[in-house]
Amino acid sequence: MAKLLTYKEKGTWMENLCGVTKLIFFLAWTITCMLTYDTRILAVMLFISLLLFKLSKTQWSQVGSVFKVILVFMIINVVAIFIFAPGQGTKIYGTEHILYSLGGRWKLTGEQLFYELNVVLKYFTIVPAVFMFIITTNPSELAASLNKLGVSYNIGYSIAIALRYIPDVQDDFHKIKNAQEARGIEMSGKAKLTERIKNVSAIIFPLIFTSMERIDTVSNAMELRGFGKNKKRTWYMGRKLAGRDYVVMAVTFAFMIVALVVTYHDGNRFYNPFV
Repeated sequence: MAKLLTYKEKGTWMENLCGVTKLIFFLAWTITCMLTYDTRILAVMLFISLLLFKLSKTQWSQVGSVFKVILVFMIINVVAIFIFAPGQGTKIYGTEHILYSLGGRWKLTGEQLFYELNVVLKYFTIVPAVFMFIITTNPSELAASLNKLGVSYNIGYSIAIALRYIPDVQDDFHKIKNAQEARGIEMSGKAKLTERIKNVSAIIFPLIFTSMERIDTVSNAMELRGFGKNKKRTWYMGRKLAGRDYVVMAVTFAFMIVALVVTYHDGNRFYNPFV
């Protein structure tokens, strides 16, 4: 069974990039996406994200379940925006083109739909970048990269350990799940949704206790080795920046600058097609 959000070497050019490069790309990409509401920029970023996602050879089985959860959250967020701020689009774009009236203050307008389209584009632009960053980066190299950028190696190593133990937590989950099913507790699609949720929820506590036992083992091992005693440390997985890394960072910053200039050239970060 494929494991979710787990680094697996595939021999792609992205894996050959230094962890610092990938981290800088991810941060610049995320910041640009958060700052802009220019639909043209978001559309270009979406295309690039999907293209890079394809080139990273990321398997759907590695991200499918997580993506479904994010998709549900996105739908809830979009619906909540309309319920609590149905006039947000009209306020932003300064016009009102009513498509359908639902009564009271809830009016479905072209401006509101366009605004929420931008919100959806933001999700679909950032999510592939998150998946690529996690799946194409060795956790140990990520810790070294964070340390190079000035982050304490204690924090970097903690993040690396968390990512490294994702597969182990998944293995524990499947072992507990299989043990429960062997006792006759149905957790497959044959059971009702409410029953499945109830049965899967029963796995949480054994999983937490197993994870806490692993945390105790790792922390004791690190303490015995004197981890955290010195202010600095060396990294076995640390890489030096190569020519391809400088090229990727240069292209990333150039795109970021162009995107933000296009976004703010008129003093407004919202692209308005209604004027």
